[in-house]
Amino acid sequence: MPIYRRCAGVVLFNKDGRVFAGRRRDKNLREHVAPGHEWQMPQGGIDAGEDPCASAIRELYEETNVTSISFLAEAPEWYSYDLPDDIAQEAWRGQFGGQTQKWFAFRFEGEDSEINVDSPGGGHKPEFDDWRWEKLANMPGLIIPFKRPVYEQVVAAFGKYAS
Repeated sequence: MPIYRRCAGVVLFNKDGRVFAGRRRDKNLREHVAPGHEWQMPQGGIDAGEDPCASAIRELYEETNVTSISFLAEAPEWYSYDLPDDIAQEAWRGQFGGQTQKWFAFRFEGEDSEINVDSPGGGHKPEFDDWRWEKLANMPGLIIPFKRPVYEQVVAAFGKYAS
């Protein structure tokens, strides 16, 4: 059984019920590993001792610059995925075989101009090079295939907020 990295994910809904989708900046991913499946929702590692919801809010800021949010819901479970062996050896120096993720839904209360993937909050290196509002139901088809089952669970958990 692989060791999983703890991670928090964010489903950010706009007033029309669409969700934030960011295109991964990694051109190797886009062109060779998973062409057409480079869009994802904000997510990132949970620091030691950090509350998962606080981590989700921090990751959202560090990847999108967004702070104007209101809490909607927490997923009922942790969702996990395994990395393919070749990626597991590269990612996190081979320390983890996948991730277990706690997902949170938030409503975006700001204006689109608040979103800045080129210069996100906290001075972090940008992870996305483009973004758009997308239908939640479409997200499993836009994510790298090994993460698709997690996204399907996220859609099931938060689909009621998409209308």
